[in-house]
Amino acid sequence: MGSADTLQAFRRDGRIVIVGASLAGLRAAEALREEGFTGSLTMIGDELGEPYDRPPLSKQVLTGWVPAGNTTLPRRRDIDAQWLLGVPADGLDLATNHVHLADGRDVPFDRVLISTGVRARPWFVEAEAALDGVFVVRTREHAESLQRAMAAGPSRVLIIGAGFTGSEIASICRERDIPVTVAELAPAPLVGALGAMIGGVAADMQRTHGVDLRCGVKVTKLEGDAQGHFRRAHFSDGTTIDADVAVVALGGIRNTEWLRGSGLAAGPWGIACDTGCRALDLNGLITDDIFVAGDVARCPNPIYEYRLISLEHWVNAVEQAKVAAHNMLSAQADRWPHLSIPTFWSIQFGVNIKSVGVPTFADEVVVTQGSVPDHRFVAAYGYQGRVTAAVSFNNAKWLDHYRQLIETAAPFPPPCPTPDEPADAKPVPVDFPSPKLLAQGATVVVTGHDPGERRVTAAWQHHQ
Repeated sequence: MGSADTLQAFRRDGRIVIVGASLAGLRAAEALREEGFTGSLTMIGDELGEPYDRPPLSKQVLTGWVPAGNTTLPRRRDIDAQWLLGVPADGLDLATNHVHLADGRDVPFDRVLISTGVRARPWFVEAEAALDGVFVVRTREHAESLQRAMAAGPSRVLIIGAGFTGSEIASICRERDIPVTVAELAPAPLVGALGAMIGGVAADMQRTHGVDLRCGVKVTKLEGDAQGHFRRAHFSDGTTIDADVAVVALGGIRNTEWLRGSGLAAGPWGIACDTGCRALDLNGLITDDIFVAGDVARCPNPIYEYRLISLEHWVNAVEQAKVAAHNMLSAQADRWPHLSIPTFWSIQFGVNIKSVGVPTFADEVVVTQGSVPDHRFVAAYGYQGRVTAAVSFNNAKWLDHYRQLIETAAPFPPPCPTPDEPADAKPVPVDFPSPKLLAQGATVVVTGHDPGERRVTAAWQHHQ
């Protein structure tokens, strides 16, 4: 679509398919219509219902404040789309421009947006995962089922994994006066996302609020009774606990398996794309008609040395969707880059945690404002002498200041903008745990001998 006439014809009569009826998919569809696209628009989703909001599932839905059915995303406008729901995509043919569906149908496209997101990582033993009382939290049905189980007044809830979702659910348990045990293989909660120092603060918060927090241990077995109800968990240190509910909060799996054989640079870490949200193939070439947005996208960011970054953030999904939609309808010279600074928030144990930037892209961290014992502070992250991120506990009003420091590559440690700088503030190593990969990325190998025939193929590795 090089000429203006061809592009105009596409905007008028083209075929766009969005695979993933998600937050990113819906917002992209709305943006396409807002920008004047009048061609055919098809939405493909593996769930039967219309797109809904996921952050409330581990927050307001579990507290009972919001029914799971009330999380449907509001429509900003009519998108006039054909909805193909309840049937997942299971293949993408770039040679013929078709999306293959699991029921055998083929959906043709001129351009496609992939926004298939992530799914919950299940418990690794299928029979134990099927016990009544064992839950994951990713869909509306998951949250609704867990809310009913918590409302029934379990004797104890076991949460496996102390990331953001696991920690939020632990907080809700204590709000409802439900005894809760949290098991985390790492040395502290949130340590994989925010480092050891903040992990220590999170651990203190949990224990102060009565959580039975067990770090550095692994759940080895979930035991059920004769009726198939979960009743007991076994730990790697030889101990056991009795509980009625177990929540598996071990992160997500990006939905990319359906793209095997497509030729795209897709794997367990997501789908590689450029800053314009155009997907890359295995040879690193840009595919002009394939776009990616949301949790499944791996996008480079110049602030972080153009490293490919996957983000499971609500704001990131919305912003990427808008960029992808605009670029699908635009000539090369008019396309936008997705260069926003990531933001994230969580509420746990009465504390509002917010971040800006990418904390995992850091080698040092320092408390620049407030008091750690009071759980009211800001910590700045630095990498090789420049500011790369900041995290606030009940002190988010200063995050715009830190965003500016990140955008301007300000020196680290940064000067404190207020009089509440701790007297003994000194940078310490950020100390992320050694990565324990639950899924390996695709291994790429160069094949052929003639330089004119060299191609890259993906060798998918299977791990227990």
